[in-house]
Formats: sequence, structure tokens, C-alpha cells
Amino acid sequence: MLNVFLEEISRHGIGLFQIYIVSCPVDISFQNSHTFAFDHKEEDARIKLCQGLLTVLRRSDHPLCQSTCLETLRILSRDKRVLGPVATKEGILTLAGLARIHVAGHNVELLEEPQSAEEERVVVEALKCLCNVVFNSVPAQQVGTDVKLAEGLCAHLHMVSSSHHEVGLFSLRLLFLLSALRTDVRSMLRKEAGAVRLLTDILEHTLDVQWVGPYEAMPPTPEALTISPENNELAMEALKALFNITMSDSSDEDNDHQFRLIAGIMRHLLMLKTNNEDKTEEAHSHAINLLSNLPVRCLDVLIDVPVQGGMEAYGGKNIDTVQILLDFMEKRIDKGINYKEGLTPVLSLMTESSRYHREIRRYLKAQVLPPLKDVKERPEIGATVRNKLVRLMTHVDMAVKQGAAEFLFVLCKESVDNLLKYTGYGNAAGLLMARGLLAGGRGETQYSSDEDSDTEEYKSAKPFINPITGHIEHPMPNPMEEMTEEQKEYEAQKLVNMIDELSRKELIRPMGVRKDGTLAPLGEAIHECSPPPSSDSDSD
Repeated sequence: MLNVFLEEISRHGIGLFQIYIVSCPVDISFQNSHTFAFDHKEEDARIKLCQGLLTVLRRSDHPLCQSTCLETLRILSRDKRVLGPVATKEGILTLAGLARIHVAGHNVELLEEPQSAEEERVVVEALKCLCNVVFNSVPAQQVGTDVKLAEGLCAHLHMVSSSHHEVGLFSLRLLFLLSALRTDVRSMLRKEAGAVRLLTDILEHTLDVQWVGPYEAMPPTPEALTISPENNELAMEALKALFNITMSDSSDEDNDHQFRLIAGIMRHLLMLKTNNEDKTEEAHSHAINLLSNLPVRCLDVLIDVPVQGGMEAYGGKNIDTVQILLDFMEKRIDKGINYKEGLTPVLSLMTESSRYHREIRRYLKAQVLPPLKDVKERPEIGATVRNKLVRLMTHVDMAVKQGAAEFLFVLCKESVDNLLKYTGYGNAAGLLMARGLLAGGRGETQYSSDEDSDTEEYKSAKPFINPITGHIEHPMPNPMEEMTEEQKEYEAQKLVNMIDELSRKELIRPMGVRKDGTLAPLGEAIHECSPPPSSDSDSD
């Protein structure tokens, strides 16, 4: 291999310093393939090595020389401190040319697909280098934006065939990174490059979607139920990029057709599995994240498909996908890891779809909040979905507790009385305070007029339920039962003094509820709720 380098160097007239530089990659690429931390003392040498590698890459046209230099540059590009020579217009254009990405106006011509394994290796290594450089260097991100690298990537993806799996994979990964790190790139991809349609087509092809209706995909056969590892990788990268691009401006009704196509593909994906349970969960997680970006009106696609066997109780809608979302949510709760990123997206999706689509809300209400019968235990104690969600209502993470509370509130048609029945006042207080509903009432959303009927067991137990805890409490002994009146008065005065002292030291702040259901300092709340003084008076 070294002989090849020396031949290339001799042919292009590169000096002795570059001979040393090009000789080094053989050792560097093999010995440091898993290196991600670098010695600060050798920083200058690595910068010079990057410069030398770019010099060779610009002058050599030998695939073996190119791929070995790129492998070395990929390892070096993990070090943020040495990317100066690469994170330039010249460096980015050099890598773009080797990756066969057409950059308009910069003399980087669109080349045909690689014809040999060696040529494909060069393209893949160049794409990997670009991924590292863009991820680790802000100047490189700016250069990529200036030369419209993302736009060139879209044209590149149009011509990549399925036979070049790694080329497609790392092209999509680079598109994801550019769209994740630059909001202006997202806007360009959405409005000018047609990336939404492009990525939708890639997902259609990768997941083998066969349309049998406007937005209805043919149910997967038992043989096609499992996605291959290669197609799963491509789908994940496409989903992540599409998520970034649809993060904003998804309310345009002119795009509803495209968004409903995406929703139909996501429904199809949720019905599929991979050969690995963790990978299946990851795929479903990305599908849920993307569905959360779509306008809620377009989520009717999830249930507007023919029902196998009929579901008349839910308006003839197919709720298979809704059950998958519910199962996914419960599995994430049971794992108890990273609730904020792993759980809040599915909670948000089910909350908004329940608020907008009556059939989804009714089905989820029946599964999560069935009619109460046994109220002997606190709502947060137990293994049902309701118990798990009520426990989350007092979670330390604000986003998690709000997400769980809002979901249950919507299932209760935003009725405070219904919510308290299922959760107890203590668990619901945070939501009610945030919504200004401590005095009762309903939220702002209008729901259908159908009412849920209480079970006979609940009706008979209701007078004995503690509204704060939401369950029947066993009678507790009265600690004041054997006290004299003087002792009661002494304890009461002692309590008043303690509260007064804590208030003056501002360790606590007594609060009350205004007429509008919001909190206010106790004195202010009492004054507002007190009746106005009578106009009748015996005085002159």
C-alpha cells in the first residue's frame, strides 16, 4: 500500500514532508480506528497532517490512495481542535467532490454513481468525514450553508441506488446533521430543495409501502412484517432528517396531502417490527416524534382505514395504531429511564390527538380511565395505566408531570370534577394551579356532550372518599379527643405562632384561592372573596 502512496506522490510532485504525511495514515488508520481522545501535545502535528492529507486528496485520483487518506482524516476529524484546515470552503468542497455531491457554482461536478468497490469506499469515507467535520465544527457548518451543501445532498440522494447502502445511509446522516444544526438549512430544504417529498419517497421505498387507498397502506404480510437491518438503518436516518425539516411551518393547509402521506407511512411503520426488540422500539420512537410534528388534523389517517371485524363503539374507526401508542407509552413508563425525551413525545401526541379526534379520546379513556369501582387504594398505588400516570403527576421533572396531567385532563374532557375523581386533589393540584382551575370548572376546549355514568360501587363509596387523596381512608384516632378545652386552645395558639414566625421569615407564604381559581396571598384572597359591606346602617 505504501508503494501506491509513493507512486502518487512522485507523479504529482509532492515534497518530502508530504511523503512522511502520507506514509503515516497506514499506521494511524489501523492503530487509532477506535480513538476518540487525543493528546494535546501533538495538536500542531495533527493540524499539519490534516493539511497534508487535503493536499494529497486534491491532487490524487487513485481510489486506494484517496480512501486511505480519507480514513485517516475521518479519525483526525473527531478532534475539534485540528479542524481548521478542513473547515474551510476549499476543504469542504474537496470532500464534497470526493463524496460525489454536486455543489452548484463551485466547480464540483455531479459524477455518476461509483462503479467499483474501491470507488464506493472513497465516497463513503468522504461522507463520513463530512459528518464528523460538520458535527464538530461551527465554521464548517457555516461553510456548508454558504455552498449549499444540503441542496447538493438532495440531488445526490435522488441518484443513489439501493445497491449502494452505505452511500445512502451516510448521505442521509449528513442531511440530518445539517438540518439539526442549522435552522436556516431546514427552511431551505423545506421550501426550495423539496426535501420533504424526497424523504417521503425514500421512506416509501425503504419500507415497501404499497398504497391501496389515498392514504392507506396495504397491511404488511407475515413475511414482510420484519424490516431488514439495512432498511431499518436507512429509515431511521430519513425519519430523523424529516423530523428536523417539519419542526416548523407545518400548519400550511396546502401541504396537508404531503403530511397525510407521511402519517400513512408512519402508521405502516408502527405496524412493522425489526429482528430486534430495541430496534423496533427505536423505530417506533422516531415515528412518534415525527407524528408529533404533523398538524393534528392530519392524524385522522391513523384511524381512517378499514376496520377488521368492526369497532362500532368507536365510530367504526380502526384503533390498532392507537393501541400501539398506548402500549409504547406504558413500556416507556415501566422502563423508568429518560422520561423527558423518551416519554413526553408520545404523551403529547396522544394528548393532542385525543383533544382533536373524538374517537381516539373515547378509546383511550376506556383503556386508561375505565369506570371506577374499587376506591380503597390511593390513585397512585397499583399497576394499572391510570396508577402509573397518576404517579407521574408528582414527578420532579416539570415537563413529565405536566405531560401526564394534561393527558389525563383531556381524557376527562377537561372537567376538573372528573379529573379529581380519578386522581385526587393532591395529585392534580399542580395542573389546576397552572391552569387557574383551583376553584373548579372546565378547560377551554369544547367536547361532545356525552357523559360517563358512575358505577354503583363508586356511587355507594363516594360519600366516604377523601377528595385530597382520592380514596376511602380508614378512620384515624382523633388526637384531640382526650384534650381539655384549655389544652386545645393552647395547641391552636402554638400552631398560629409557628405559622406566623415562618411567614415573617418568608419560609412559607400562606395562599388562598381567588374567585377565578388562581392562587393569591391569603389576605388578598380573603378580601376578594369577602362580601361587600352592607349599605344599610343605623348610624346617621
